[in-house]
Amino acid sequence: MNANEKAVGEVLAKYQDALNQSDTDAVMKLYAPDGVFMAQNSPSSVGVDEVRRAYDAVFKTIKLTVKFNVAEVVETAPNWVFARTNSAGTVRALLLFHNQPGTRISTKRANDGHDEGGCDS
Repeated sequence: MNANEKAVGEVLAKYQDALNQSDTDAVMKLYAPDGVFMAQNSPSSVGVDEVRRAYDAVFKTIKLTVKFNVAEVVETAPNWVFARTNSAGTVRALLLFHNQPGTRISTKRANDGHDEGGCDS
């Protein structure tokens, strides 16, 4: 493994630690100014402001405990390195939903549709 390949492995280790600590500031140190964050089931976040907002939202919603396995890091050309990784771990929900002001949450029985109660915000 050459120096560039080793550096990528070190960045991935820092990213793993930042995710596990829910540390947006530490994550942001690893992103370029035009970086892109592509969270599952969400639109891409482009640039430092959007990426920061996205990670703040993720860390308010879930707690990650993740371990990366770096299967391969290869320098394909000067300043171009790719990494093949996989991960395992757990995700703990911190916030199940956010109730917007002015909305009503109600429950209904499936068999007859009667209102079983609700709450307004």
